[in-house]
Amino acid sequence: MHEMPKGANVALAALTEQPGAMVVSLGWTSATGDGDADVSVILLDGNGKVRGDDDFYFYNHPAAEDGSVQLLGKTPTSNGSEDRISLDLAVVPRAVARIVVAASRYGGARFGDLADLRMTLSDGSGDTLLGFSIPDAGIETAFIFGEFYRRGEEWKFRAVGQGYDSGLAGLATDFGIAIVDDEAEEAGEEADTDAAGADPTPTGAGGPAGSTSTGHGPGPLAGPGAVPAPVGAPSADAPGGGTGADQAATAAPVVPAQAGPTDPDPAPARTRTVRTAKKKITVPRVAKKSLAENETWRPARLFPVPNAKSDREREARATSVLLAVMAEVPELGRRLTAGFGAPAGRMQTFTEVSLPHGDTPRRPDGVVRVERAGKLWTALVETKTNGNPLKSEQVQDYMDIAARRGYEAVITLSNDVALDGSPLVTVKLDGRRKHKVGLWHLSWAEVAQQAQLLIRHEGVGNAAHAWLLQELLHYLHHDNSGCHGFQNMGPSWVPVRTGIETETLSAGDPRAVEVVESWERLVRQVCLRLGGELGQKALPVQRARRGSDPRSRRAEAADVLCAEGRLAAEVRVDGSPGILGLSADLRTGKLRTSMDIPAPEGGYPLTAAKRLVRMLTEAPADLHVETLVETRNGPRGTLERLRPEPGDLLPKGGAPITGFRLSLFKGMGGARGTTESGFIRSVDEAVDRFYATVVVHLTQLQRRTDRRAYAAGGAAGG
Repeated sequence: MHEMPKGANVALAALTEQPGAMVVSLGWTSATGDGDADVSVILLDGNGKVRGDDDFYFYNHPAAEDGSVQLLGKTPTSNGSEDRISLDLAVVPRAVARIVVAASRYGGARFGDLADLRMTLSDGSGDTLLGFSIPDAGIETAFIFGEFYRRGEEWKFRAVGQGYDSGLAGLATDFGIAIVDDEAEEAGEEADTDAAGADPTPTGAGGPAGSTSTGHGPGPLAGPGAVPAPVGAPSADAPGGGTGADQAATAAPVVPAQAGPTDPDPAPARTRTVRTAKKKITVPRVAKKSLAENETWRPARLFPVPNAKSDREREARATSVLLAVMAEVPELGRRLTAGFGAPAGRMQTFTEVSLPHGDTPRRPDGVVRVERAGKLWTALVETKTNGNPLKSEQVQDYMDIAARRGYEAVITLSNDVALDGSPLVTVKLDGRRKHKVGLWHLSWAEVAQQAQLLIRHEGVGNAAHAWLLQELLHYLHHDNSGCHGFQNMGPSWVPVRTGIETETLSAGDPRAVEVVESWERLVRQVCLRLGGELGQKALPVQRARRGSDPRSRRAEAADVLCAEGRLAAEVRVDGSPGILGLSADLRTGKLRTSMDIPAPEGGYPLTAAKRLVRMLTEAPADLHVETLVETRNGPRGTLERLRPEPGDLLPKGGAPITGFRLSLFKGMGGARGTTESGFIRSVDEAVDRFYATVVVHLTQLQRRTDRRAYAAGGAAGG
């Protein structure tokens, strides 16, 4: 891998034979586990400006219609997560001279609060080509990590590392974009109904210095009407030339954008903001009233499941169902293959394909082909259902076939969830072969999550696509499909649980490491399920520093399991007021779900306690509430006892309250599978109950509080 210093540039053709399809990864770590940022991609013309609103890609406008840009979202890694972006440079319009990759923080957070800021670049086969770290982040609230730019007929990359202390608004206005805040608009409408119908004033170049969105990332675009301050001259190798002084300007650590009108003849304010998210079709959660006479009448399904009995039949049917929907619903097909280096183009899928391999032909479960500009991208698919493990020898055969035939990828699909540092299959790669084949894995839980995100939250192009995705979800969730995601804690679960109960399990037992790996897979599946249901990013929190060995981290967690009999994890869900804690105590047989929420600033402690109890009016009576203080454990009790006496939450001696910890306890299932008495099902039920009865109410009230605070701040500033 090529490690780049700040300001350096390199030709992509010098790093890989496949310079067209690129995957950019942006990552960081946070000691508290709640640090996050929003990724954005900006396409610029030869003048360094966007051509229009569609040249700005962010969470609410994640993909280009031509497939040149697609935000793939967050992907868990061994030390947290990475935001990944797919770029197909071969189809970027000729009018685009530069592609800027940036990130911004929100709510007043700064990049100096994060650690291990890093960008990596991979080609279509998954090989990491280069890396670029930013060690000196401080007060910046937005960063340009790097940029791609044309030099003649080839693309080059520059490590920029340029920061802004004026947030996304400062960065965006430099490129001719003005940011409008949805919450500001909403607060303004609530505060002044007489202003309805008046022309909104775009923030950014014409607004107050440092103005930016207080919500999660950028709001809708107000168009390239703002007059920007220059972002810094390009280097001598950039389009348009430059000097050595220009290179120094580009490499400057912080170049804050100068907000405020700087042109004597600014562009007129627009009467209506431009919404970048196109109207798409989603399926309502409440089904239409059935016309059946009774419950024995079953609706006809596009993909019938009940007669699928054998493992081979389940695998063949599941593969055919999924590949058929991927080909007919381009939104899903693109979503599932973009991260594997597939271009955006016409997709066809096949099953029952026979490919020569020595004396005996091999029959992969499926083949995916994508055509773009006369070129083909091909992936072989190996499927397992019902918890059956992937077989290394099968996958090895397909890797060899793909390498000989010039195919780009082999995709494995099973109930299991992949972990860094713990491969599901082991294959040998022949380094003498010039053609490289990428090996990728999909979990059935990930497929279900992406389908649910599309039809419940993000929308698809037409009603037929929405119906197909709904039928696919019904198939995946059916008991007979065998596509239920991770569903077995493994053969070591019962011996380890028994050893903890009898206190005979010793540190260093390899079976404890296997249980820790199964626990990580279960937690990641919980995140996939929560993310699909809520339409929010849900990821496990890892507090280890980036680059640490995941196997060493799991060995340490296994020693804790042997000594304390406890498995623990944390999950961060966007929009939640805190981090969701999850622990399983194998000695007591109890599951604990919890969340720490900060105490409100200002006011009296008793007022904070009463407000918390009011927030939890609909929470279960057995919810445990604990007051958090700096030096010791504070008072605690069940909500049933605290409702008539909220003052019991006040610590003795008047110690300042830092927050409250809310916890629910549940009996833990003992079986290793997904039966009603199984451990996996009990974890799912515990998380669902805590989120539905506690977190939802906290989140709704938090949103109302944020809106009121923003409106009050806007009124005070005006």
